[in-house]
Amino acid sequence: MVEKLERKSLAEQVYEQIKVEITTGTWKIGERIPKEADLMSQFGISRNTLREAIRALAHIGLLETKQGDGTFVRNDSELKVIVQKRVQESSVQEILEIRHALDREAVILACTRRTKQDLQDMDKYMKLCLEASTKKDISMFVKADAALHLTIVKAAHNKLLLDMYANILEDIQFSITSTTEINPSENKHHGHTALVTAIKAQDKESAAHEVTEYITYFQQVAAKNGENNEFRFNE
Repeated sequence: MVEKLERKSLAEQVYEQIKVEITTGTWKIGERIPKEADLMSQFGISRNTLREAIRALAHIGLLETKQGDGTFVRNDSELKVIVQKRVQESSVQEILEIRHALDREAVILACTRRTKQDLQDMDKYMKLCLEASTKKDISMFVKADAALHLTIVKAAHNKLLLDMYANILEDIQFSITSTTEINPSENKHHGHTALVTAIKAQDKESAAHEVTEYITYFQQVAAKNGENNEFRFNE
């Protein structure tokens, strides 16, 4: 049987067109979108139709309207909004379990697929992690560590895995990395040298083992401090 075609309202069509502007990066995060009059003219629609579409986009977290200032791009991905919200509602232990699954799959794929450039990038951020740990520079360490993990995931050359990881990386790093990996006297994984070495050698078993090792360390710290802990850096 031929299925009945769905007819989208004008507001739904405008919603989709504005979403494209956001997700393709034409309208960047933090930027104010064009004025109402300009959009109404561009789409050939009424103010009510435009506002209905904008309200819907604000509801899913892509746009944010500030009274007196205009409407701004808040996020560039529906997936990012949904996943981040779910991550923020999760316990540290739940986040660690998901991170274990993503990290483990990423390093196994990276062992096979990493390129020369991938390895050079890993070395770069690994050295920055070690330098930040020596200096006890938390801000520097968090940035370098996040970049290192993202580089490893990129080396897996799986776009969906990278998209999922990138969308939750900020929350994962904030809740875990900045406060547990920074102390080299307590955590041998602070520079992930063994992990990078395993990826270079294309040793899948050792790479996966390293992931389990540092996730287990995080879990022990989380258990010691409690499920809803707020970690603190100790000199």
